[in-house]
Amino acid sequence: MKNLLFIFSATIALTVACNQPEQRLQADVEAPVEVVDVTLKSIEDVISTTGVVYPKGVIELKSKLAATYYLENNPRTGRPWQMGDRVMAGEVIVRFEDREFVNSVKLEAQELNLEVAQSELQKQESLFEKGGVTQRELKNASVSYINAKYSLENARLQMEKMRIISSIEGVIVDLPYYTPKTVVESNSVMVKIMDYKTMYMDIKIPEKYMSRIVKNQPARLTNYTIANDTIPGMVSQTSPAIDEESRTFKGVITADNKEFLLRPGMFVKADIVVNRRDTVIVIPKDLILSRQRGKTVFVVVQGRAVERIVTTGLETNTEVEIVRGLAKDERLITSGYETLSANSRVKILR
Repeated sequence: MKNLLFIFSATIALTVACNQPEQRLQADVEAPVEVVDVTLKSIEDVISTTGVVYPKGVIELKSKLAATYYLENNPRTGRPWQMGDRVMAGEVIVRFEDREFVNSVKLEAQELNLEVAQSELQKQESLFEKGGVTQRELKNASVSYINAKYSLENARLQMEKMRIISSIEGVIVDLPYYTPKTVVESNSVMVKIMDYKTMYMDIKIPEKYMSRIVKNQPARLTNYTIANDTIPGMVSQTSPAIDEESRTFKGVITADNKEFLLRPGMFVKADIVVNRRDTVIVIPKDLILSRQRGKTVFVVVQGRAVERIVTTGLETNTEVEIVRGLAKDERLITSGYETLSANSRVKILR
């Protein structure tokens, strides 16, 4: 009996001794994880909307008489004006010729008539001071001078019909083709010019954001054709009224388009920055785990995974601000955290 008891005890002791290394091996297993150092950056809360942009100014210039057509040259290229050319205010786009019209205006005669009237007025003023003419004669000379001045001004206005001159700085967006030396009819469209260095965008924002959208808030405009660039802008107007049907309110975004990246009529996306935090801890949203005790993340401390309860602030679609629970330069676990438990040993892969 004693021998059997001894054999049974020895067997149990041997079994326990064999299992202890396996338990120690399991306890020492290191879970592979990837980490990043916690850094400070900026995060923005934005409200996005879409709409069409339109230019600051647009003019459509038409012929004011029937005359012979000539397209002028662009002084910067030396070739005839084309669509897409930039135009300065005061530059001539089209020139007309009509000798009968020019003769009827009598510009040179009107200029000479003004010179004669001015000379006569000066003579009468000199004589009046010496008592040589009456005040009535002086006034008659003044009336003649004023009439001559108006006649010359009208003649010059008539002569301006012989040219199509841009009144704004902009870009030619439409230039109907006419064969040189042909007669175009009066009121024919000669050129369309747009000034789109500044662009505007009408927006409609849901009612729930009315208290968050205010004048002078920054905005960024993007279009799929210029995906690598954003155009800065700002909210320049907001309406205090709510549309009863759509439950939205109107606003206007003004954008600086000096590089001409935006084109009139483009459908764009606008991100209005309603809040911003600078120099704060920001991490990817998908690293946060939802526990019964709150939101948590894992960090590495002395080779072990430590679970931290965090308080969040501003959020975007992909990132979140950490207000409390993490410190700069801590090593945040970004991969392998899903299966970790508190105080697990970890092996950092990168």
